Amino acid sequence: MDELDMQIIKEIVSCVFILLGVFLMLIATVGLLRFPDFYTRMSTITKGASLGVGLILLGLGIYFNQPDIMLKVLAIIAFIFITSPVAAHVIARTAVRSHSPFWDKTNLEEFKGYIEKVHLDKVKNHDRYKEDEKLKNMTSGGDGSV
Repeated sequence: MDELDMQIIKEIVSCVFILLGVFLMLIATVGLLRFPDFYTRMSTITKGASLGVGLILLGLGIYFNQPDIMLKVLAIIAFIFITSPVAAHVIARTAVRSHSPFWDKTNLEEFKGYIEKVHLDKVKNHDRYKEDEKLKNMTSGGDGSV
């Protein structure tokens, strides 16, 4: 009788974690469809999917109740929680650099300094390369050959 009660409790707890993970992933999917711009969509899908997958895996680890499986589950969860935000950050930076538009109600006050710095770096680097090219042409006789 005691063994049966522990099995039922284990199944209930694992079902709660799995259903909570599925619910969070469903909310993230709705956010992906409803949010107005790329950046908010990416934020919701990154957070919702990471936490949802983590809860589903945790529910599976509890259900199987074996140390080696739980260790693998925790390693996968740690890997997802480390790589997902980094990937989202890289994708967002690429979107900013390729001028993906923001939602018109987004507050960009703190972001303006970053945009100006990137623009100034582009201008500065562009001028530097032009100067290097002029210097190279002058030293090679003007025809571009060395």
